[in-house]
Amino acid sequence: MAELYLIRHGQASYGAANYDKLSDLGHQQARWLGEYYQRQGLEFGHVLTGSMVRHQETAAGICEGLGLPTQDFDVHSGLNEFDFTAIAGAYLELFPEQNPDENAPRSEFYRLLKKAMLAWSQNKLPGELPESWSGFEARVQAALHHIQSLSDKKRVLVVSSGGAMAMAMKIVLQSSAESVIELNLQTRNTGVSHYFFNNNSIRLSGYNHTPHLEAPEFQHAVTFS
Repeated sequence: MAELYLIRHGQASYGAANYDKLSDLGHQQARWLGEYYQRQGLEFGHVLTGSMVRHQETAAGICEGLGLPTQDFDVHSGLNEFDFTAIAGAYLELFPEQNPDENAPRSEFYRLLKKAMLAWSQNKLPGELPESWSGFEARVQAALHHIQSLSDKKRVLVVSSGGAMAMAMKIVLQSSAESVIELNLQTRNTGVSHYFFNNNSIRLSGYNHTPHLEAPEFQHAVTFS
């Protein structure tokens, strides 16, 4: 069977006007992961990303660490993150009193997002949303089908986002919507989920590993945003 290395993007620019780009640390996390793979002697037959800037920048950093030249990556928009701002906003239309204060800790937003995602999965949010929960699941499923078509590449590197990666695991394990919500907020930046796959099946081998950040001097670089 072929191997899939499904990687969450590096740390994005939380709190900045444009979230969809890597922070300085995010770029470094990606390079460190590529350097780790180079030391392990890993070679990838194919690189696939979502279409978001943070996906592309992460893949470029990994390739830099691997010592590979700049390249145009295969892109599948099914790997993109869902619009968490729209989902949270729709939830707050129902429960405006739950809106965190401007200076509230990040954990308050995470709690809000978990509630909003649950309501989204139950089709309880008002208004016109960018996509339904079932639409989100369907596009991630389409991305997985595309990945399965690459089984002849032997080892495939894919860069995506936490929500899409959690949905992919739900599909593979046939688990609940609640599992997506819990896993979404646990995925580390440049965390790696490892699968074996062929045209007929995908099997989970490991989840959310950061082998390039395990040494004590890298503990400060373990992030979740």
